[in-house]
This record gives sequence, structure tokens and C-alpha cells, in this order.
Amino acid sequence: MSSAFSDWAALAIPLVVILLLLAYSVRILREYERGVVFMLGRFWKVKGPGLIVVIPGIQQMVRIDLRTRLFDVPPQDVISRDNVTVRVNAVIYYRIIDAQKAVIQVEHFDQATNQLAQTTLRSVLGQHDLDQMLAEREKLNLDIRKILDEQTDAWGIKVSIVELKQIDLNETMVRAIARQAEAERMRRAKVIDAQGEFQAAEQLTQAGKILAAQPEAMQLRYLTALQNIAGDKASTIVFPIPVNLFEKLSGKT
Repeated sequence: MSSAFSDWAALAIPLVVILLLLAYSVRILREYERGVVFMLGRFWKVKGPGLIVVIPGIQQMVRIDLRTRLFDVPPQDVISRDNVTVRVNAVIYYRIIDAQKAVIQVEHFDQATNQLAQTTLRSVLGQHDLDQMLAEREKLNLDIRKILDEQTDAWGIKVSIVELKQIDLNETMVRAIARQAEAERMRRAKVIDAQGEFQAAEQLTQAGKILAAQPEAMQLRYLTALQNIAGDKASTIVFPIPVNLFEKLSGKT
């Protein structure tokens, strides 16, 4: 009896060890995951998705998520080219396109991308005036994204979207911008009034030339004016008489 038990134990123990080793060595990677496998410390290959086997003690695997990541760039104090201090924050979308580079070329790729985004944000915005920051936000987004994408390419990272979320100004600058906007509106209103006066003067000049060339049209204009005056409650009516009429009368006497 003891001999049978010993034989069973002798078979069971190696079997349990083998099962434990298999359970420990088997990995299941989802569709959006990849495994960067190292053999004896050297890069071997990128595996996944699906079922993969990693030999314990000989191979090590680093699991990488390939989905798009999002992080907020903390608010940054930026001095614009015209020496205005603003506080800017942004949001960045990026994803890993090369798992091998993301593991081998940089330590903590997420932190490295975040720090690079902060410095790039300050550098790019510092080259523009405040008016450009407020009016050309889309162009600034593209410039920052392009620079980040070029610098993170060596890390196997693709920066897809950069969006400036908010540009905060101090109260003094807000009041100054409001006064500037009000002055700009007044300037435009004066320009529009001047253009209207100019156009009206041009029309009156053309009308005067037409009436001067056609005396009959002038007489009709007189009659129209008299009709308008007669419709009003006026006590005195002044009849315009051409000057040449007096000259003709004086010549007959």
C-alpha cells in the first residue's frame, strides 16, 4: 500500500510542477495588447494578441496597451512675445505604434511624453503674441502636435491630437482687452459712417450733373418739391425761379 502511494506521489509531484510552470508561463493578450519579450535580458520579439508562452526564468514579457491615451497637460505659465503672462492648459491624445521602441528607447514613456508636452507648449506659445494665442488657436494646436509627433517618433509614439483647453488672463489684461475691443468697435463705426457719407456725396454729385445737363429734369424736380411742400401744413411757399428768366425780362424792356 505504501509502495503504491509512493509511486503515485512520485508521478503527481512532477505533474503538479509542470502544470504550475505551464500556468505561470501562459499569457493571454487582448486584441489591443502586445507583449515585448526579452530572452536572457536581450530583446527577442513582440508577441500577441492571443495566447503566448513565456519560459519562466529565461524569458520576461512587458505588456503594452496600444489604445489611444489621453492626458491633461497641467496649467503652464507662459510669457507671450509681447510680454503678457498667461496661464494655459491643454489636452493631448497619443498612442503607441511601436511597442518595442516604447519599452527600449525610453523609460516611462507616458511620463516622458507628458514632460515633453509641457516644455513644447511653453516654447511654442512663447513665440506668439497674445492676440495670436486668442485668434489662431487652431494653428497653434497643429504646430504643437507636429513638434510633439516628430520628437516622440523615436519612442514609437504617435501624437494624434493637441487641443488648447483654456487661456487664462489676469483681471487687468481682461479689462485692457475689453477697452481695446470697444475702441475697435468705435473705429469701425466711424469708418462705416464716413463711407456712407462718401457714397452719399458721390450719388448727389452724379444727380447734380444729370439735372444740370437736363433743364427739363430740373423743372420736374421743382414741381415734385412743390407738391411735397403743398402737402405739409406750411404757411409760406417759396417758388424757385431760374435766374435766366430775369435776364430775358430785363432784355425786353
